[in-house]
Amino acid sequence: MILIKLGGSVITDKSEYKKFNREQTARLCAEMAASGRGLIMVHGAGSYGHVLAKQYQLQQGLQDFRQVPAAAQVQHDVRELSLQVTEEMIKVGIPAVSVPPGSCFVMDNGRLLVKDPESIKALAHIGIMPVLFGDVVADRSKGFGICSGDQAMEALARIFRPDKVIFVSDVDGLYTADPKKDPNAKLIPEVSGDMLDKLDSELTVADVTGGIRGKVEEMLNICGNDGECILVNGTVPGRLLALLKDEDVPCTKVRP
Repeated sequence: MILIKLGGSVITDKSEYKKFNREQTARLCAEMAASGRGLIMVHGAGSYGHVLAKQYQLQQGLQDFRQVPAAAQVQHDVRELSLQVTEEMIKVGIPAVSVPPGSCFVMDNGRLLVKDPESIKALAHIGIMPVLFGDVVADRSKGFGICSGDQAMEALARIFRPDKVIFVSDVDGLYTADPKKDPNAKLIPEVSGDMLDKLDSELTVADVTGGIRGKVEEMLNICGNDGECILVNGTVPGRLLALLKDEDVPCTKVRP
């Protein structure tokens, strides 16, 4: 089984509030279906979550009750996005159902707690793909918090122990600098834990879930002691499908 995350930058325009990239999402879903591989999927919140979350500093937890309507709106918005994603999956023959982390999990001081994964495992067992996503989740210590798609990936990796973990982004992989700003940036084909401090973590859009460094750290956590996570460009048609077919493509492989 392969665990895949479709990044928010791939399925939405993260610079514009609630702008869904239906065409690109539909193509990626079609590539997943064409691969014939067993898959579990997570998607990012993109512009359905990050814009308001940043504006109201929801990642800091409950500090002001004026944040509460924004937290509710973000929960509403990311569920709207997830229903659009699962709709595209069903269109290509992948039985999928949206599973909101904020409706079935809690957090404690920013850490996602998954005490009982029975419902998710039961869905997968009968052939229905549970689709998790970035969400606002109740937090025992902070009132509420942001559960990133990467945290959901880590939780699913513990539950299902996938053979391979793939992060689908809007760049070919990790670079020596931001490739959207620096023409001399070079793709890093492999990353290990001791290379983290050398990475340029500057972001081009608002991100409330830890940025590039946070994503690599989450990927390393998912890898465990002997696993592998792959970061690949989903904006290039056919590249995800090729990777799922074990073909060589430009990417970054993250190993412990």
